[in-house]
Amino acid sequence: MSHTNKSTEPLFQTFDHEKITLSNRTVMAPMTRGFSPEGIPGEDVAAYYRRRAENGVGLIVTEGTGINHPASVSGASIPVFHGEQALNGWANVVKEVHEVGGKIVPQLWHVGMTRKEGDLPNEEALPVGPSGLRLSGEKVTEPLTEEEVVALVEAYAQAAADAKRIGFDGIELHGAHGYLIDQFFWEKTNQRTDRYGGDIVGRTQFAVEIIEACRREVGPDFPIIFRFSQWKMNDFEAKVAKTPEELDRFLQPLVNAGVDIFHCSTRRFWEPEFEGSDLNLAGWTKKLTGKPVISVGSVGLDGEFTNFSGANTASLDGLIDKLDREEFDLVAIGRSLLLDPAWVRKVQAGRINDLLPFNKEALQKLY
Repeated sequence: MSHTNKSTEPLFQTFDHEKITLSNRTVMAPMTRGFSPEGIPGEDVAAYYRRRAENGVGLIVTEGTGINHPASVSGASIPVFHGEQALNGWANVVKEVHEVGGKIVPQLWHVGMTRKEGDLPNEEALPVGPSGLRLSGEKVTEPLTEEEVVALVEAYAQAAADAKRIGFDGIELHGAHGYLIDQFFWEKTNQRTDRYGGDIVGRTQFAVEIIEACRREVGPDFPIIFRFSQWKMNDFEAKVAKTPEELDRFLQPLVNAGVDIFHCSTRRFWEPEFEGSDLNLAGWTKKLTGKPVISVGSVGLDGEFTNFSGANTASLDGLIDKLDREEFDLVAIGRSLLLDPAWVRKVQAGRINDLLPFNKEALQKLY
Protein backbone atom coordinates (compact mmCIF):
# COMPACT_ATOMS: atom_id res chain seq x y z
CA MET A 1 0.00 0.00 0.00
CA SER A 2 0.98 3.67 -0.29
CA HIS A 3 2.03 5.24 2.97
CA THR A 4 0.13 8.10 4.58
CA ASN A 5 2.70 10.52 5.95
CA LYS A 6 0.53 13.46 6.97
CA SER A 7 -1.38 13.74 10.22
CA THR A 8 -4.99 12.64 9.77
CA GLU A 9 -6.08 15.14 12.44
CA PRO A 10 -8.05 17.33 9.95
CA LEU A 11 -10.38 14.33 9.40
CA PHE A 12 -11.22 14.26 13.08
CA GLN A 13 -12.19 17.84 13.75
CA THR A 14 -15.79 18.48 14.79
CA PHE A 15 -18.15 19.63 12.06
CA ASP A 16 -20.40 22.35 13.47
CA HIS A 17 -23.35 23.35 11.30
CA GLU A 18 -26.38 25.26 12.52
CA LYS A 19 -28.56 22.22 11.77
CA ILE A 20 -26.25 19.30 12.55
CA THR A 21 -23.08 18.70 14.56
CA LEU A 22 -20.84 15.76 13.70
CA SER A 23 -18.00 14.38 15.80
CA ASN A 24 -15.65 14.27 12.79
CA ARG A 25 -15.48 14.86 9.04
CA THR A 26 -16.10 11.27 7.89
CA VAL A 27 -19.27 10.20 6.11
CA MET A 28 -20.35 6.71 5.09
CA ALA A 29 -21.25 7.03 1.41
CA PRO A 30 -24.58 5.57 0.26
CA MET A 31 -24.07 2.15 -1.30
CA THR A 32 -26.87 -0.05 -2.60
CA ARG A 33 -26.68 -3.42 -0.84
CA GLY A 34 -29.94 -5.20 -1.67
CA PHE A 35 -30.29 -7.09 1.61
CA SER A 36 -33.84 -5.94 2.41
CA PRO A 37 -36.33 -8.64 1.32
CA GLU A 38 -39.62 -7.12 0.12
CA GLY A 39 -38.01 -3.72 0.60
CA ILE A 40 -37.91 -4.04 4.40
CA PRO A 41 -34.58 -3.48 6.22
CA GLY A 42 -34.20 -6.08 8.96
CA GLU A 43 -32.02 -6.62 12.02
CA ASP A 44 -28.98 -7.50 9.88
CA VAL A 45 -29.21 -4.16 8.05
CA ALA A 46 -29.59 -2.29 11.35
CA ALA A 47 -26.53 -4.10 12.77
CA TYR A 48 -24.54 -3.30 9.59
CA TYR A 49 -25.10 0.44 10.03
CA ARG A 50 -24.61 0.25 13.80
CA ARG A 51 -21.13 -1.27 13.32
CA ARG A 52 -20.03 1.76 11.31
CA ALA A 53 -21.46 4.18 13.88
CA GLU A 54 -19.76 2.47 16.84
CA ASN A 55 -16.49 2.59 14.92
CA GLY A 56 -16.59 6.35 14.69
CA VAL A 57 -18.18 7.27 11.32
CA GLY A 58 -19.29 10.90 11.71
CA LEU A 59 -22.40 10.63 9.51
CA ILE A 60 -24.00 7.63 7.86
CA VAL A 61 -25.90 8.10 4.61
CA THR A 62 -28.00 4.99 4.01
CA GLU A 63 -28.13 3.15 0.74
CA GLY A 64 -30.69 4.55 -1.70
CA THR A 65 -34.21 3.81 -0.50
CA GLY A 66 -37.25 4.09 -2.74
CA ILE A 67 -39.90 6.77 -2.38
CA ASN A 68 -43.59 5.82 -2.57
CA HIS A 69 -43.94 5.28 -6.31
CA PRO A 70 -44.39 1.90 -8.04
CA ALA A 71 -41.31 2.36 -10.25
CA SER A 72 -38.97 3.92 -7.67
CA VAL A 73 -36.62 0.91 -7.39
CA SER A 74 -35.63 -2.08 -9.51
CA GLY A 75 -35.15 -5.14 -7.34
CA ALA A 76 -37.21 -7.00 -4.76
CA SER A 77 -34.57 -6.66 -2.04
CA ILE A 78 -33.80 -2.96 -2.50
CA PRO A 79 -35.12 -1.09 0.56
CA VAL A 80 -38.07 1.28 0.26
CA PHE A 81 -39.09 4.24 2.39
CA HIS A 82 -42.85 3.85 2.59
CA GLY A 83 -45.32 1.51 4.22
CA GLU A 84 -45.50 0.60 7.89
CA GLN A 85 -43.15 -2.39 7.81
CA ALA A 86 -40.34 -0.69 5.91
CA LEU A 87 -40.57 2.48 8.01
CA ASN A 88 -40.53 0.40 11.20
CA GLY A 89 -37.40 -1.30 9.87
CA TRP A 90 -35.78 2.09 9.27
CA ALA A 91 -36.84 3.30 12.72
CA ASN A 92 -34.94 0.33 14.15
CA VAL A 93 -31.86 1.28 12.07
CA VAL A 94 -32.03 4.78 13.53
CA LYS A 95 -32.38 3.41 17.07
CA GLU A 96 -29.32 1.15 16.66
CA VAL A 97 -27.17 3.94 15.23
CA HIS A 98 -28.24 6.48 17.85
CA GLU A 99 -27.60 4.02 20.69
CA VAL A 100 -23.88 4.13 19.89
CA GLY A 101 -23.75 7.89 19.33
CA GLY A 102 -23.99 7.94 15.53
CA LYS A 103 -25.85 10.26 13.17
CA ILE A 104 -27.75 8.95 10.15
CA VAL A 105 -29.75 10.24 7.18
CA PRO A 106 -31.67 8.22 4.58
CA GLN A 107 -30.93 8.68 0.90
CA LEU A 108 -34.29 9.18 -0.82
CA TRP A 109 -34.23 7.70 -4.30
CA HIS A 110 -36.09 7.08 -7.52
CA VAL A 111 -34.25 5.24 -10.29
CA GLY A 112 -36.30 6.75 -13.11
CA MET A 113 -35.55 5.45 -16.60
CA THR A 114 -32.72 3.15 -15.44
CA ARG A 115 -35.43 0.70 -14.41
CA LYS A 116 -36.13 -2.05 -16.94
CA GLU A 117 -39.64 -3.13 -17.87
CA GLY A 118 -40.65 -6.13 -15.76
CA ASP A 119 -38.27 -5.36 -12.91
CA LEU A 120 -39.37 -6.34 -9.42
CA PRO A 121 -40.92 -5.49 -7.03
CA ASN A 122 -43.71 -4.14 -9.30
CA GLU A 123 -43.37 -5.97 -12.59
CA GLU A 124 -46.22 -4.06 -14.21
CA ALA A 125 -44.78 -0.61 -13.42
CA LEU A 126 -43.16 1.09 -16.40
CA PRO A 127 -40.05 3.21 -15.91
CA VAL A 128 -40.71 6.95 -15.77
CA GLY A 129 -38.64 9.97 -16.69
CA PRO A 130 -38.85 13.53 -17.93
CA SER A 131 -39.02 12.54 -21.61
CA GLY A 132 -39.37 8.76 -21.45
CA LEU A 133 -35.76 8.38 -22.63
CA ARG A 134 -33.15 5.97 -21.35
CA LEU A 135 -29.67 7.34 -20.63
CA SER A 136 -28.71 6.05 -24.07
CA GLY A 137 -31.36 8.31 -25.63
CA GLU A 138 -33.65 5.40 -26.52
CA LYS A 139 -37.35 6.27 -26.14
CA VAL A 140 -39.15 3.70 -24.00
CA THR A 141 -42.20 5.34 -22.45
CA GLU A 142 -44.20 8.55 -22.73
CA PRO A 143 -42.91 11.64 -20.91
CA LEU A 144 -44.26 12.25 -17.42
CA THR A 145 -47.29 14.53 -17.39
CA GLU A 146 -47.15 17.64 -15.20
CA GLU A 147 -49.64 15.97 -12.85
CA GLU A 148 -47.39 12.93 -12.55
CA VAL A 149 -44.38 15.15 -11.85
CA VAL A 150 -46.27 16.94 -9.07
CA ALA A 151 -47.26 13.56 -7.56
CA LEU A 152 -43.58 12.51 -7.55
CA VAL A 153 -42.64 15.75 -5.79
CA GLU A 154 -45.21 14.95 -3.11
CA ALA A 155 -43.83 11.41 -2.73
CA TYR A 156 -40.41 12.85 -1.93
CA ALA A 157 -41.98 15.27 0.53
CA GLN A 158 -43.84 12.45 2.28
CA ALA A 159 -40.60 10.49 2.62
CA ALA A 160 -38.90 13.55 4.13
CA ALA A 161 -41.73 13.93 6.64
CA ASP A 162 -41.49 10.25 7.57
CA ALA A 163 -37.70 10.51 7.95
CA LYS A 164 -38.10 13.28 10.50
CA ARG A 165 -40.97 11.51 12.27
CA ILE A 166 -39.02 8.28 12.82
CA GLY A 167 -35.95 10.05 14.14
CA PHE A 168 -33.43 10.47 11.33
CA ASP A 169 -30.96 13.37 11.62
CA GLY A 170 -31.69 14.78 8.16
CA ILE A 171 -32.26 13.55 4.60
CA GLU A 172 -30.21 13.19 1.46
CA LEU A 173 -31.90 13.58 -1.92
CA HIS A 174 -30.28 11.45 -4.65
CA GLY A 175 -29.87 13.75 -7.64
CA ALA A 176 -26.84 12.00 -9.16
CA HIS A 177 -25.59 9.26 -11.52
CA GLY A 178 -28.40 9.38 -14.09
CA TYR A 179 -31.30 8.48 -11.80
CA LEU A 180 -34.66 10.31 -11.89
CA ILE A 181 -33.75 13.76 -10.56
CA ASP A 182 -30.54 13.74 -12.61
CA GLN A 183 -32.52 12.73 -15.71
CA PHE A 184 -34.28 16.10 -15.39
CA PHE A 185 -30.90 17.87 -15.06
CA TRP A 186 -29.30 16.33 -18.16
CA GLU A 187 -30.17 17.78 -21.55
CA LYS A 188 -29.80 14.36 -23.20
CA THR A 189 -32.65 12.85 -21.14
CA ASN A 190 -34.73 16.00 -20.59
CA GLN A 191 -36.19 17.34 -23.81
CA ARG A 192 -39.25 18.91 -22.24
CA THR A 193 -40.53 22.29 -23.33
CA ASP A 194 -42.68 23.03 -20.26
CA ARG A 195 -41.47 24.52 -16.97
CA TYR A 196 -39.49 21.35 -16.15
CA GLY A 197 -37.27 21.63 -19.24
CA GLY A 198 -35.34 24.13 -21.29
CA ASP A 199 -31.98 25.59 -20.27
CA ILE A 200 -29.79 24.50 -17.38
CA VAL A 201 -31.86 26.58 -14.94
CA GLY A 202 -35.18 25.28 -16.26
CA ARG A 203 -33.97 21.72 -15.91
CA THR A 204 -33.44 22.26 -12.15
CA GLN A 205 -37.17 23.00 -11.61
CA PHE A 206 -38.13 19.42 -10.64
CA ALA A 207 -35.35 19.31 -8.03
CA VAL A 208 -36.25 22.80 -6.80
CA GLU A 209 -39.87 21.76 -6.21
CA ILE A 210 -38.74 18.58 -4.41
CA ILE A 211 -36.39 20.53 -2.12
CA GLU A 212 -39.04 23.15 -1.38
CA ALA A 213 -41.70 20.51 -0.69
CA CYS A 214 -39.36 18.59 1.62
CA ARG A 215 -38.49 21.81 3.44
CA ARG A 216 -42.18 22.56 3.99
CA GLU A 217 -42.60 19.13 5.58
CA VAL A 218 -39.52 19.09 7.81
CA GLY A 219 -39.33 22.74 8.87
CA PRO A 220 -36.37 25.13 8.87
CA ASP A 221 -34.01 23.25 11.22
CA PHE A 222 -33.81 19.80 9.60
CA PRO A 223 -30.79 19.31 7.32
CA ILE A 224 -31.35 18.65 3.62
CA ILE A 225 -28.32 17.20 1.81
CA PHE A 226 -28.40 17.11 -1.98
CA ARG A 227 -26.23 14.67 -3.92
CA PHE A 228 -25.39 15.43 -7.53
CA SER A 229 -22.82 14.38 -10.09
CA GLN A 230 -21.70 15.25 -13.57
CA TRP A 231 -21.09 11.61 -14.65
CA LYS A 232 -23.83 9.11 -15.42
CA MET A 233 -23.80 5.35 -15.00
CA ASN A 234 -23.49 4.91 -18.76
CA ASP A 235 -21.28 7.93 -19.50
CA PHE A 236 -18.38 8.78 -17.20
CA GLU A 237 -17.49 11.85 -19.29
CA ALA A 238 -20.97 13.44 -19.18
CA LYS A 239 -21.29 16.96 -17.82
CA VAL A 240 -24.44 18.79 -16.80
CA ALA A 241 -22.33 21.92 -16.33
CA LYS A 242 -19.42 22.33 -18.74
CA THR A 243 -17.93 25.48 -17.16
CA PRO A 244 -17.79 27.09 -13.69
CA GLU A 245 -20.31 29.66 -14.95
CA GLU A 246 -22.78 26.93 -15.91
CA LEU A 247 -22.20 25.17 -12.58
CA ASP A 248 -23.04 28.42 -10.80
CA ARG A 249 -26.28 28.80 -12.76
CA PHE A 250 -27.15 25.18 -11.97
CA LEU A 251 -26.44 25.42 -8.23
CA GLN A 252 -28.07 28.72 -7.32
CA PRO A 253 -31.70 27.54 -7.74
CA LEU A 254 -30.92 24.54 -5.51
CA VAL A 255 -29.38 26.80 -2.86
CA ASN A 256 -32.36 29.13 -2.99
CA ALA A 257 -34.74 26.17 -2.66
CA GLY A 258 -33.15 25.18 0.66
CA VAL A 259 -30.18 22.80 0.28
CA ASP A 260 -27.97 22.87 3.39
CA ILE A 261 -25.09 20.62 2.27
CA PHE A 262 -24.06 19.46 -1.20
CA HIS A 263 -22.72 15.93 -1.69
CA CYS A 264 -20.61 16.17 -4.85
CA SER A 265 -20.13 12.76 -6.40
CA THR A 266 -17.00 12.13 -8.43
CA ARG A 267 -15.32 8.85 -9.29
CA ARG A 268 -11.88 10.09 -8.15
CA PHE A 269 -11.81 12.93 -5.63
CA TRP A 270 -8.35 14.12 -6.73
CA GLU A 271 -9.35 15.00 -10.29
CA PRO A 272 -9.88 18.71 -11.15
CA GLU A 273 -13.38 19.49 -12.40
CA PHE A 274 -12.48 22.26 -14.86
CA GLU A 275 -9.29 23.29 -16.64
CA GLY A 276 -7.19 25.97 -14.99
CA SER A 277 -7.91 25.00 -11.39
CA ASP A 278 -7.07 22.13 -9.05
CA LEU A 279 -10.52 22.28 -7.42
CA ASN A 280 -12.65 19.18 -7.74
CA LEU A 281 -16.46 19.30 -8.06
CA ALA A 282 -16.88 19.71 -4.30
CA GLY A 283 -14.28 22.48 -4.22
CA TRP A 284 -16.02 24.41 -6.98
CA THR A 285 -19.43 23.90 -5.37
CA LYS A 286 -18.20 25.30 -2.06
CA LYS A 287 -16.51 28.24 -3.79
CA LEU A 288 -19.62 29.12 -5.80
CA THR A 289 -22.29 28.60 -3.12
CA GLY A 290 -20.54 29.06 0.22
CA LYS A 291 -22.39 25.94 1.41
CA PRO A 292 -20.67 23.03 3.18
CA VAL A 293 -19.79 20.20 0.81
CA ILE A 294 -19.04 16.49 0.97
CA SER A 295 -16.35 15.17 -1.36
CA VAL A 296 -16.28 11.54 -2.44
CA GLY A 297 -14.59 9.25 -4.92
CA SER A 298 -12.19 6.36 -4.29
CA VAL A 299 -11.07 7.65 -0.89
CA GLY A 300 -8.32 5.41 0.48
CA LEU A 301 -8.25 3.20 -2.61
CA ASP A 302 -6.30 3.11 -5.86
CA GLY A 303 -9.17 2.18 -8.19
CA GLU A 304 -12.36 4.11 -8.94
CA PHE A 305 -15.62 2.79 -7.56
CA THR A 306 -17.29 2.14 -10.90
CA ASN A 307 -14.84 -0.75 -11.25
CA PHE A 308 -15.96 -3.23 -8.61
CA SER A 309 -13.31 -5.89 -9.28
CA GLY A 310 -11.10 -4.77 -6.41
CA ALA A 311 -8.72 -2.06 -5.24
CA ASN A 312 -5.73 -1.72 -2.94
CA THR A 313 -5.41 0.75 -0.12
CA ALA A 314 -3.87 4.12 -1.04
CA SER A 315 -2.27 7.07 0.71
CA LEU A 316 -4.57 9.64 2.34
CA ASP A 317 -2.05 12.48 1.96
CA GLY A 318 -3.77 14.12 -1.03
CA LEU A 319 -7.12 13.98 0.72
CA ILE A 320 -5.70 15.53 3.90
CA ASP A 321 -4.11 18.34 1.85
CA LYS A 322 -7.42 19.27 0.25
CA LEU A 323 -9.30 19.04 3.54
CA ASP A 324 -6.63 21.15 5.23
CA ARG A 325 -7.06 23.81 2.52
CA GLU A 326 -10.81 23.75 3.26
CA GLU A 327 -11.65 22.86 -0.33
CA PHE A 328 -14.36 20.67 1.17
CA ASP A 329 -15.81 20.07 4.64
CA LEU A 330 -16.67 16.38 4.80
CA VAL A 331 -15.29 13.23 3.19
CA ALA A 332 -17.50 10.32 2.15
CA ILE A 333 -15.95 6.86 2.24
CA GLY A 334 -17.58 4.11 0.23
CA ARG A 335 -15.97 0.78 -0.64
CA SER A 336 -13.32 1.14 2.07
CA LEU A 337 -16.13 0.87 4.64
CA LEU A 338 -17.88 -2.10 3.01
CA LEU A 339 -15.34 -4.67 4.10
CA ASP A 340 -13.87 -2.78 7.04
CA PRO A 341 -16.42 -1.31 9.48
CA ALA A 342 -13.51 -0.11 11.64
CA TRP A 343 -11.85 1.94 8.85
CA VAL A 344 -12.43 5.28 10.61
CA ARG A 345 -11.21 4.02 14.00
CA LYS A 346 -8.08 2.54 12.40
CA VAL A 347 -7.26 5.78 10.58
CA GLN A 348 -7.77 7.82 13.74
CA ALA A 349 -5.50 5.49 15.72
CA GLY A 350 -2.79 5.66 13.05
CA ARG A 351 -3.29 1.98 12.17
CA ILE A 352 -3.05 2.70 8.45
CA ASN A 353 -1.27 -0.59 7.77
CA ASP A 354 -4.26 -2.47 9.19
CA LEU A 355 -6.70 -1.10 6.62
CA LEU A 356 -8.24 -3.78 4.41
CA PRO A 357 -8.14 -3.57 0.61
CA PHE A 358 -11.45 -3.79 -1.25
CA ASN A 359 -12.49 -6.93 -3.07
CA LYS A 360 -15.70 -7.77 -4.86
CA GLU A 361 -16.55 -10.45 -2.31
CA ALA A 362 -17.38 -7.54 0.00
CA LEU A 363 -20.56 -7.06 -2.02
CA GLN A 364 -21.86 -10.52 -1.15
CA LYS A 365 -22.53 -10.01 2.57
CA LEU A 366 -23.04 -7.37 5.25
CA TYR A 367 -19.70 -7.13 7.06
